[in-house]
Amino acid sequence: MKSEPQSRLSLATYFGYGSVAMPLALVAITFYVYIPKFYSDYVGVSLVTIGNVVLFSRVWDAIIDPAMGRMSDSTRTAWGRRRPWLVLSVLPLSLSFILLLYPGANPGWVENSTWFAVFTVLFFLFWTMLAVPYESLGPELTFDYKERNRLFGVREGAFVLGTLLAAVIPYVYDSSFGTENPAQKFLLLSVAYGLLLLLTTTLCVYLVKERPLKARSADGPSFLGSLRQTLGNRPFRILLIAYTIGAFGGTLPATLILFYVEYVLGEELEFANIALILYFLLGFCCLPFWVWLAGRIGKKEAWMLAMFVNTAAFAGVFFLGAGDSNLYLLLVSCSAIGYGATLALPSSMQADVMDLDELEHGERNEGAFVGFWAVAKKLSAALGAGLGLQILGATGYEANVTQSEETVFALRFLYAGVPCLCSFVAMCIAWKYPIDEEAHRSIRAQIEARTKSEGNDAK
Repeated sequence: MKSEPQSRLSLATYFGYGSVAMPLALVAITFYVYIPKFYSDYVGVSLVTIGNVVLFSRVWDAIIDPAMGRMSDSTRTAWGRRRPWLVLSVLPLSLSFILLLYPGANPGWVENSTWFAVFTVLFFLFWTMLAVPYESLGPELTFDYKERNRLFGVREGAFVLGTLLAAVIPYVYDSSFGTENPAQKFLLLSVAYGLLLLLTTTLCVYLVKERPLKARSADGPSFLGSLRQTLGNRPFRILLIAYTIGAFGGTLPATLILFYVEYVLGEELEFANIALILYFLLGFCCLPFWVWLAGRIGKKEAWMLAMFVNTAAFAGVFFLGAGDSNLYLLLVSCSAIGYGATLALPSSMQADVMDLDELEHGERNEGAFVGFWAVAKKLSAALGAGLGLQILGATGYEANVTQSEETVFALRFLYAGVPCLCSFVAMCIAWKYPIDEEAHRSIRAQIEARTKSEGNDAK
């Protein structure tokens, strides 16, 4: 028995849902790429302190992600389950991000390490309140196997576009106004990004309509039971572990690129902006190809191929040194070809896993799965950024001086070697993921048959 594919989502739904990802990327990339070096070299907070704060805040924040997912799943309002949380969280998220970048405008006005710690924790708390319901909204908008590729392609394409803009905008600012006052630059950018996040979230709430759902059963699993149920899903475990390992490695280049460019390649920081712009531009342009290819050969197979392309090219970066800037740009360009697929396809695969959970347990629990997914992203990002900065600091890194050979080698290994090793392990694990288009079609057909039977029984 085959279930009929659903009609395509409206352009308004694509736009409303996808648009939020762009300012989220602007905010995230600014935090991970620019804030560590800004606080270290300009504000005067040590790298070890920055690493500890990032690690602690993300681990603490990750603890509440499953709880946020559970609350989102259980919410019942006239606006739906997800959109009320978007409304509640977007303003405090924007404000905490702006304030995070404020003390650099007044060095010495506050104890900057304390300021950084407090607003980093608040930033990630409100990020959870927005991101978990937002990401949970996507899988329930369509149940069609290929339409999900397109939907998450739009969302992750917007994220890549935001990432690209996060690299372009500081570069344009520096070219126009100079680099003498980075505090003013980042304060202005944080205000602009915060306002954009408010605008797009408002559009999402207005344009995207949630699916009506039946009331949750009173005898459903407890919170801990829900966690066990989610992790008991074997395809999800495979996907989660593979994604977490890959994401851990992927965080390191984003965190360390400014250090790598300056102290390994011997280039000015403007070169890092050029490399980032090139990488994200190519990743954005290639994403439609991967969405198309996933519809032809399968999501897992396309994801594996994208990871291979990304890793094989980036491995060469480990062997570079001073004077290899052009070769670096070539390798980064080749690696960028697979970048977009490594974002969009795992999200689409995760949505298919949620359908299997609905078949097995009778209710949709997108928030529970996205909560664990958020834990994976945050822990991998925290460990990648936190440990990377701590290790770099432990090798004797000092700001704005020539680095030791030990520090330079650590930079090369952390920036390129570890990410490639992580990608290889992730590919080996992901190969065991079992849900293809045929299996998903069977899952949806069984769900639809059961729903129809329950409707007939109710009559």
